[in-house]
Amino acid sequence: MDPNQPSVRPAAERRGLRGPMAGRRGLRGPAAGRRGPGAPMHEARAYLRRADPVLARLIDARPDFEPRGWMAELPVMDLFGALVFQVTGQQLSVASTRRILARIQALSGGHLPAPEELLRADPAELRRAGLSGRKVTTLRDLAERVTGGRLNLAVLSGLPDEEIIAQLTVIPGIGPWTVQGALILALDREDVVLPGDLALRKAVRSAYHLDHLPLPAEVTAIAEAWRPYRSLATSYLFSAPVETGGAAQVPPREG
Repeated sequence: MDPNQPSVRPAAERRGLRGPMAGRRGLRGPAAGRRGPGAPMHEARAYLRRADPVLARLIDARPDFEPRGWMAELPVMDLFGALVFQVTGQQLSVASTRRILARIQALSGGHLPAPEELLRADPAELRRAGLSGRKVTTLRDLAERVTGGRLNLAVLSGLPDEEIIAQLTVIPGIGPWTVQGALILALDREDVVLPGDLALRKAVRSAYHLDHLPLPAEVTAIAEAWRPYRSLATSYLFSAPVETGGAAQVPPREG
């Protein structure tokens, strides 16, 4: 996603962090690195070039593009950390999210809090760090499910994308977009697309010369041609110049 624009998601999943979320340097789960059956990056790019002429143009225009480059600026994160990152960024730009995240890290000795650490943190301190009361409630709910054994993140990390999404979106305040972002950030899943993301919808409109802002269903349909490398395709689209047509929109909250 464009790190400078907030994103809008469907009403069922409201949050706001985006960024060209394709790939992640750092901790990864047991199902990490899914770029097809061991396909290297050059093969994934070649596949996308054949599959979609629009992507072929974007790829050819940026031969040295590093889809994971922006993530070097983020803290190392596992699945729980990625969910903290995503929930923190609901309704915010990446820059604002990073500032709040730095304050949260300061409360945990300079690193993203583990579930136990988050539960030990004073909710009032988390609020002063910049989290809304709703976000604190969501993160504490998630942490309690992990520490209480109702949610095993190690097991969860080895499941297919849709099963991970299904298990995490039962938590109030966490919807598909939040989990999809975490799949890329923490698990390096290679076939993830975020169709409700406003920045991606604008990028698709610009790249495909549409006369309207595509609905999430339209983005999903266009993205079918990108399988099994939708994460990489999405990264190229987020990195492409986009005519915004006005001020960035802040998404409604989720939950």
